[in-house]
Amino acid sequence: MSLVSSLAIYFVIWWIILFAILPIGVVTQEEGGEVVPGTESSAPQRPQLLKKALITTVVAAVVFAGVYWLKVYSGLTLDDLPLKPPSSR
Repeated sequence: MSLVSSLAIYFVIWWIILFAILPIGVVTQEEGGEVVPGTESSAPQRPQLLKKALITTVVAAVVFAGVYWLKVYSGLTLDDLPLKPPSSR
């Protein structure tokens, strides 16, 4: 696996995991009881984006390590995956 393809795969994994982690622990301004004038009441009170980015980076690294191992060391290829369901007769 080349460096460029590895980075591209990691990038995609990172964004997918980020979108899964973003809603965790979110408290809206309405739930917190303090709505800032000019904002939506459903806006997060404290989004904690840096913390979520760090968690995303760690989880994405673990997932990427698994993908890398499957690709490089397990011998699994796309040809090994069934693309069509078995035909029923």
